[in-house]
Amino acid sequence: MVKPERKDGSKICYTKTMVKTNRPHIGIFGKMNVGKSSLINALTGQHTAVVSEQPGTTTDPVKKTMEILGIGPVVLIDTAGVDDTSDLGTLRIQRAHEALDHVDLAILVFAGEFGPYDQSLMESCVARKIPFFFVHNKEDIEPMSVDIRGADVVRFSCKEPNVAAVLDKIKQLLPKSAYAQDVLLDDHVRPGDEVVLVIPVDSSAPEGRLILPQVQTIRNLLDIGAWAVCLKDTELREYLQTHTPKLVITDSQVFEYVNAVVPTEIPLTSFSILFSRLKGDFDMYLKGTRTISRLQDGDKVLIMESCSHSVNKCDDIGRTKLPNWLQKFTGKNLQFNVIASLDALPPDVETYKLAIQCGGCMVTRTQILHRLEMLAQKGVPVSNYGLAIAYCNGIFDRATEIFRK
Repeated sequence: MVKPERKDGSKICYTKTMVKTNRPHIGIFGKMNVGKSSLINALTGQHTAVVSEQPGTTTDPVKKTMEILGIGPVVLIDTAGVDDTSDLGTLRIQRAHEALDHVDLAILVFAGEFGPYDQSLMESCVARKIPFFFVHNKEDIEPMSVDIRGADVVRFSCKEPNVAAVLDKIKQLLPKSAYAQDVLLDDHVRPGDEVVLVIPVDSSAPEGRLILPQVQTIRNLLDIGAWAVCLKDTELREYLQTHTPKLVITDSQVFEYVNAVVPTEIPLTSFSILFSRLKGDFDMYLKGTRTISRLQDGDKVLIMESCSHSVNKCDDIGRTKLPNWLQKFTGKNLQFNVIASLDALPPDVETYKLAIQCGGCMVTRTQILHRLEMLAQKGVPVSNYGLAIAYCNGIFDRATEIFRK
């Protein structure tokens, strides 16, 4: 859907896609009728997925959130059989394989025979560098007919489900980076440090709550034992007259003002830049951001959101403020395209001169890295909201200095 041009001549088009979640994703894959749905039901202790002897019961991926002690909330994904030959089988198999691009761990289920489809799934995981293990289901009636050398195999039966063994294997193989947040501030803030969080409360702020990056930053500071001081931008100047914090973290939208108020000897960064380290490839972002200075008239810029939200406000950061900052900084007439999730890049993505990823607070690091890899393969430089805003406001070096030392 193409929106009318702005008054300055810039064009913005909007592509609507699905939204993800920032919890670790664990996908369950295999042929039809090997017990994938029975496994997810056993793990969750609920009738999450429909179980039937009729082949092809699962069509679209079924998602269920559960809590795993020691990890926290995760998303389990039950997928269609990869050997579905029904009229819609090709589409269902495609959706199952697409799910591989968004999981942090794969559970490959088979029953008795280990055949070409199972081998193909294993090879797909290896190619994507996705950790995986096998569940040999129906062990009580279909003994394993082949030794899968070098692979992790959990023997399972839904009549006497060995749930503990599956959960133990998940805890062993799920990458810590999928659920831990050690790179947020642990490597730069110590117990007792005072950290000021600048949180504007304006028309773009959600009603009655904080946004997820602000909440996660506060929790991280509490875990560290640091002092988290939350202020509105209008209160910052007065506070700094009597306090010298270790670090100031601001919402990117007020970067210019906060930079002018905070003394140069106090490190300054933004929530979005924090999340560019947590969720993305920080070095890739640093390099890509400098591409902004080389943009020319007519160049296309891809704005990449990762969540769903109301876009009827005139001050939306990704769809209004960021394009305006870029046009003002470059002095060029740029074209902007916005995608709202991780499902699909534009088919002509290689024609874009720059892509800018949001902080990614609502998706996983695996999902964003997959997107970044696809852009890298097409030769498209990538920046991040916070880094791009800092660059356009002339404070890129200051906002990233603490993380480049």
